[in-house]
Amino acid sequence: MISDTQAPMWIEKVFLKSDHNEEATAILFDQIVKLKPKNLFILGDVTALSAKEKKWRAMDTYLSSCRNVGITVTALLGNHDVMGNAKKGERNFNKRFPKARSTGYYQVVDSIAFVLLNSNFKKMKPNDIEHQQKWYKLVLDSLEKNSGVKAIIVSCHHAPYTNSKVVGPSHPVQEHFVPFFISTSKCKLFITGHSHAFEHFIQSGKDFLVIGGGGGIHQPLSQERKDIEIDYKPEFHFLMITPLSKLLQIDSYSLKKDFSGFEKRHILDLPLTN
Repeated sequence: MISDTQAPMWIEKVFLKSDHNEEATAILFDQIVKLKPKNLFILGDVTALSAKEKKWRAMDTYLSSCRNVGITVTALLGNHDVMGNAKKGERNFNKRFPKARSTGYYQVVDSIAFVLLNSNFKKMKPNDIEHQQKWYKLVLDSLEKNSGVKAIIVSCHHAPYTNSKVVGPSHPVQEHFVPFFISTSKCKLFITGHSHAFEHFIQSGKDFLVIGGGGGIHQPLSQERKDIEIDYKPEFHFLMITPLSKLLQIDSYSLKKDFSGFEKRHILDLPLTN
């Protein structure tokens, strides 16, 4: 899983310090191709401005490289994907990810269900928000009863919890998505981006990860909320999820500061339902 792979916009460079961000994104995707996972999930802000076709040039190359080695690539909408002309942004997005749905969809991989939601509430019509909410509850109920599903991972773009000084936590995500996640026993992990950092929070005994290190400019963090990974703050990174016989192994791959290679950090193990 990777998030926020967009190239920095000029306005971001005015207030934040860039660091060869586009080069970093290219290296991240090159490493993913080398690792050759079965699936790659991109958690929004795939490009800086998805409504503009020229913003997809580099990303189209990365997507082709992944698919050429057999990696199934899936994505959900971030705020940059619907920025400006939302309809055109979604059209360009759907050309690259035809199975995506703007009101939620899911995919099961090796008995792990990935539920992918749209957290761009300000861009959604009220009936679309209501439709997604009903669908989300029904799908979690169905997956909970499905003996072939051993764990559920829920993702959207906006982080319900973050210490980012730039974007802040999403209260609509806390309201719409977190309660059903908490109350569903098979839901093991909630993963988002939007905050350009790596963060790990525990809420009601469940794990919430922020993995916005796909290439966007790194964002400064406060210490307002307790972050389990306070000493792990890589600038560029992606997440590797490996299902084993009785648990999910969660590892983070981070690009070294000198861009010379990657470091792997084990984040946690999550028990699977029998």
